[in-house]
Amino acid sequence: MPGRPAVPERLAVPSQLAVLGWPIAHSLSPRIHRAAYEVLGLPWRYSAVRCAVPELEGFLAGRGPEWRGFSVTMPLKEAAHRLATTLDPIAQVSGVVNTLIRRPDGTGWDGANTDVAGLAAAIAGANLDATRTVVLGTGATAVSAVLAAQALGAEHVWVAGRNAESAGAIRDRLAARGAVTPVGPADPALDHADATLIIATLPGPVGHALPVPDALFGVPLFDVAYDPWPSPLAGRWEAAGGAAHPGTAMLIEQAIVQIRLFRGGDAATPMTQEDAVRAAMRAAITPDMGG
Repeated sequence: MPGRPAVPERLAVPSQLAVLGWPIAHSLSPRIHRAAYEVLGLPWRYSAVRCAVPELEGFLAGRGPEWRGFSVTMPLKEAAHRLATTLDPIAQVSGVVNTLIRRPDGTGWDGANTDVAGLAAAIAGANLDATRTVVLGTGATAVSAVLAAQALGAEHVWVAGRNAESAGAIRDRLAARGAVTPVGPADPALDHADATLIIATLPGPVGHALPVPDALFGVPLFDVAYDPWPSPLAGRWEAAGGAAHPGTAMLIEQAIVQIRLFRGGDAATPMTQEDAVRAAMRAAITPDMGG
């Protein structure tokens, strides 16, 4: 193909990659990764593999040398953190791994968290203000959302969830990096938070009945969900006249960081042709996202 970059020998060997999770059939990751590899001229194969938490350790142990790495989605992110041989700094702080890369000596898997960088880039790209952020949810992605808001300079983050113990654990883990307050999703304190951004990290169906203070509907929502879109929560936001942003931008941005790592590069150092990669990823999923 004219204009296709020369591929270093270490990357030219066909390699197998996949996204792991349960459920996984809805994942757009295979489409965006394949689009990126086409632009980069990489002869890599990327698939979706259904894997439950109890199966993950055995699955990883059984992969041969053709496997370069994995994207990891729910509910495996905390299990992947436990099983990784090494952890990057964000994975260490968050307790979450969404990327596994085979170690060069084949003795295990390096674990990374690209969700934080991906979410921060998506929020910045949408020109959203994270100064005073409310995070809805208390799971693994909520931890990354708090870290992303803090990376964007948040002065205060509220973690709103029905599980008070989990919300408190996030505060205890991350408060040293900035002010974090656990609250219930309908806590009157949120009416006076003067929030500038809401980040929803909840499974889609939860958004149907989640209690939300009326004051928050006027604040921009970034929902990490994207299938279906609008999500139930985003639908409520739009019905109230608010603005809602889908998680596809986060999906793309965190995948770009993953590909930097799969290529053996630095997570913070852009690849050549990265703008073309991002455009190809967007084009690969645009029909499903209503343009």
